[in-house]
Amino acid sequence: MTESLDDARLAGWRAYIEASQRLYTRLEEDLRVDSGLSFADYHVLVLLSEAPGQRLRMGELADRLVFSPSRLTYQISSMRRRGLVAREACPQDRRGSEAVLTAAGLLALREAAPGHLASVRRHLMDDLDDHEVATLTRVFARLGRRLRADRDASSTPSE
Repeated sequence: MTESLDDARLAGWRAYIEASQRLYTRLEEDLRVDSGLSFADYHVLVLLSEAPGQRLRMGELADRLVFSPSRLTYQISSMRRRGLVAREACPQDRRGSEAVLTAAGLLALREAAPGHLASVRRHLMDDLDDHEVATLTRVFARLGRRLRADRDASSTPSE
């Protein structure tokens, strides 16, 4: 049996969704104006920059981005045309391929990151009212507790 959401919780979730959508729109607009990158471009570049050898299998990249294979193929093709990433055969899997960060992609990320972080700080401080900040804080605190509990549960050795 599922619990029905009471009005206060429903209003809290609605405020969270509206604030998140407004922030996402403003942050993506800033990112595009400052660097010409979309959020998807930026996240692909971040994931590749943090990966060993600055390369990831396409399946793993899709999982981390929560992209469908067709969406990822489109994204990588678009980024390849702009020289941000390359696509190479995967040595561990003959059938698969890997996305590889190029020097131009790394440079684009390094140039975009400071402006993006400043934009995040600016919009979080200036565009949210106190109720939205409190709502986001509660949601992220709850999410953090769950993630820590899941991580702790998965890291304990099983008997």
